Amino acid sequence: MTLRGRRMTGLALAAAIFVADQFVKWLMLGPLDLRTVGVIEILPFFDLRWTQNFGVSLGMLTAQSPEMRWMLVALTGIISIAVLVWMLREKAMYEIVALGLVLGGALGNIRDRVRFGYVVDFADLHFGDFRPFLIFNIADAAITIGVLIIIARSLLSREKPEETATTAPESQS
Repeated sequence: MTLRGRRMTGLALAAAIFVADQFVKWLMLGPLDLRTVGVIEILPFFDLRWTQNFGVSLGMLTAQSPEMRWMLVALTGIISIAVLVWMLREKAMYEIVALGLVLGGALGNIRDRVRFGYVVDFADLHFGDFRPFLIFNIADAAITIGVLIIIARSLLSREKPEETATTAPESQS
């Protein structure tokens, strides 16, 4: 695949994540009316649970005022632009896919924050009272998977050092 094709794949993946995230959030707010219902039990270890997330990852940087909300929109917008630039400069398909996941997820959560003032979270994975994750959404999952791919690639793949063009001549006796 050409470099242009790889970049288009990354952009298409970002768009697909954004659309899927917004569609599922529409289902939660519209037909399922999760905001009113509160909780829908799907499996013994997975529920749909209405949550309004006013912060970013792990509840950090909570927006407690309209000014903070717009500062978070601006901050995450700047980060998204940086991810887009990185993706458009990247050559390796793994990184382009990972950055596409991050970009699509970030845009989905930014749209929520602009529309509602918070991010709509609903996926509640639990084992009894143990919750290995905070309540999340498709955008959060895409961002997490993308970041994990980037971290794994950076830890597991190393550039092979270039062989020196000249080698020491063998000594003659």
